[in-house]
Amino acid sequence: MTYLNRRRVLLTGAAAAATALAACGNGIGSGAASMIDARVASTVSFMHDTYPGTQELSQRAAGRLVMPLVTEAGLGLGGSYGRGALQINGTTVDYYSAATASAGLQIGAQQYSHVLYFMTETALADFRRGSGWAAGGDLEYAVPERGEVLRAETITSLSPVIAVLFAQSGLRLGATLKGTKYTRIIP
Repeated sequence: MTYLNRRRVLLTGAAAAATALAACGNGIGSGAASMIDARVASTVSFMHDTYPGTQELSQRAAGRLVMPLVTEAGLGLGGSYGRGALQINGTTVDYYSAATASAGLQIGAQQYSHVLYFMTETALADFRRGSGWAAGGDLEYAVPERGEVLRAETITSLSPVIAVLFAQSGLRLGATLKGTKYTRIIP
């Protein structure tokens, strides 16, 4: 098998894995908005209670995207999928899915929650305007561990987008949002 054919097979397999994960939780047209809203409310409440520093982030942010549950799995080929809501001033304005596809040396599965805080109106507008938004290396991560308080420099950061990852469980170590594609959905 040539290098080009191997690469094509690998990319096709990664795309198929991402599609399979997305199909498992595709809420389009299913009336799932109330379920997403309930999960978002529970996630925000848990986050604020467990990591009090996130309350100030919520107050200062122009908006936040709450992804209550993202499931990630991989065995050579992998992917992740989750659904959540974009909130402005605590009110849901849109629903989004988050999906990734990956290939390489990987094995295991995990679930986690994350919230993207859009700290400027421009960052929020850029996110909402696009047909899809991919998380890149420009995100600042605030990963609280074992109930620790978020540091003051995280709260007062000048970064336009801050990601808070929490509630990780599973057999895979670490979570990153790099390469995650966020797409508006109609639940």
